[in-house]
Amino acid sequence: MTPPSADETPMEAAPAKGLAALWPIILITALFFFWGMANNLNDILIPQFKKAFTLTDFESSLVQQSFYLGYFFMAPVAGLLMRRFGYKAAVVTGLCIFAIGAFSFYPGAEFRQYGWLLGSLFVIAAGLAFLETSANPLMTILGDEKHAAFRLNLAQSFNPLGSLVGLWVGQTFILSGLEKLDAADLVREAKAVQMPYIVIGCVVLAWALLVGLSKFPKAATASVAEAEAEKVSMTGLFKHRHFLMGVVAQFFYVGAQVGIWSYTIRYAQAEIGLTDKAAASYVIAALVLFAIGRFAGTALLRVVSATRLLGGFAVVNIALTGYAATVGGQYGLYAMVAASFFMSIMFPTIFATSVRGLGPLTKIGASFVVMSIIGGAVLTAIMGVVSDMSHIRTAIFVPLVCFIVIALYGLGSKSDAAGTALPVSGGH
Repeated sequence: MTPPSADETPMEAAPAKGLAALWPIILITALFFFWGMANNLNDILIPQFKKAFTLTDFESSLVQQSFYLGYFFMAPVAGLLMRRFGYKAAVVTGLCIFAIGAFSFYPGAEFRQYGWLLGSLFVIAAGLAFLETSANPLMTILGDEKHAAFRLNLAQSFNPLGSLVGLWVGQTFILSGLEKLDAADLVREAKAVQMPYIVIGCVVLAWALLVGLSKFPKAATASVAEAEAEKVSMTGLFKHRHFLMGVVAQFFYVGAQVGIWSYTIRYAQAEIGLTDKAAASYVIAALVLFAIGRFAGTALLRVVSATRLLGGFAVVNIALTGYAATVGGQYGLYAMVAASFFMSIMFPTIFATSVRGLGPLTKIGASFVVMSIIGGAVLTAIMGVVSDMSHIRTAIFVPLVCFIVIALYGLGSKSDAAGTALPVSGGH
């Protein structure tokens, strides 16, 4: 398939039709797949690096800390570039940075430098920050405004698919299933990440080239006007209690999600004696339930208010994580996996309800909610410390506390009407 030419469409030109109109949508939809894959490969890297570099649980949790710090620091930079040079430039920049991070896995693994590999993850996340900042609004302008919500929802459906592919790649090509390792085995375990990330880097770089050479609507390449947002003082945000509580709830939600998925393999190893390769199947099952939960939760939102559903799902997860933390064993693992179904609607629901009613402060407020994903780094690290001091099962009390905070936010918020459409946000 040959992409359209690189010439920009003049503003007065007739709307593109057929492949010319569909091609940019295909290119940007793939981004949701890419960052889903990159995010969930981390759940494989944690047990892999723990084994290859003989790490403690806290040291292996640095995988998520490095990754989410990349998001935290680079999201504002991505927003500045997008406003100055447009959505398309932000996408190409993000893909190139992503590819650089993926390629840098090779020397890090070759010389068995854990710090280098953590730096590579930071770079990958920096690239993803550009993609997530630009892809969602870009999808809304790639076609008829009446179908913007449909296009965005369709693109979002590729995110959990990418997550599942990432886990499959990790389980098949990275995890060996070996538990007792000699010196030569440790070298092979470290180098197992090289080829998968080289392939990912090549695919991502090729996609950057396709996006760069392809013709996009003028709105995708023009600078994004933010004059109105700049006139608004950020101090006005602090007058909105529901917004502040939403930022806190999102911090704890991302911490719970990342922590549970990051330590499911370790939990399965400790509680029922599985190998890392076999335990990865439970993370895949969790992602499947997460995807199913998104569809089921969307249907339930037609008859239940968003905040009440959020609070109810959080209460269920308090019970599930409480069981996993206190009872353990095979059924404790089942409870850990089942929690993903009820986490499914939490990120977009917290996002939407926290920025509702902010008016001209919405764009600024949304950037703060996105930055709160730093909870994935902070709380996963705390889980690692708790696990090292006691047991991996005890560490599950951390997401339990997270779900208590989310329940308080959901059940304590002013109830919105059932059936109210919620804007779709990030790929978490």
